[in-house]
Amino acid sequence: MKCPYCGFEDTKVIDSRLIDGKKRRRRRCTNCDKRFTTYESIEIPDLLVNKKDNTYEPFDRNKLIRGLSFAVKKRPVPGSAIIAIADSIEAYCANNMITQISTREISDMVLEQLKKLDEVAYVRFASVNKDFNDVDCFLDIISELRNNGE
Repeated sequence: MKCPYCGFEDTKVIDSRLIDGKKRRRRRCTNCDKRFTTYESIEIPDLLVNKKDNTYEPFDRNKLIRGLSFAVKKRPVPGSAIIAIADSIEAYCANNMITQISTREISDMVLEQLKKLDEVAYVRFASVNKDFNDVDCFLDIISELRNNGE
């Protein structure tokens, strides 16, 4: 790490701690003896979402959380569970170096987790994201849930 004061390339780490998901390091220049702080964070590649109309938009974590919030409204699901679902999708994409993902893939990952968490929220989310167009679609998914539960 280059010293911002004298440009010398040898610095010593005095203190290191994790703050807001970033590594904060206090450093001391071995040449001029001045101290400075650096922050280290993981660079996550931009994630693009391929929408149903074949357009792309940047992944919006807040949009996913809003959709999940509607699905779990008035259900005994903690907010931390919603955040955990969004985190798991972001982590999956980052760990697998995925830079483009379809709304269908995101929806399938969410549904897989909602199915274990709350069946009513699962049906609500599925009705919007799977484009239910009649009562039979609801009946099909409910009978599927019942058959998997036995």
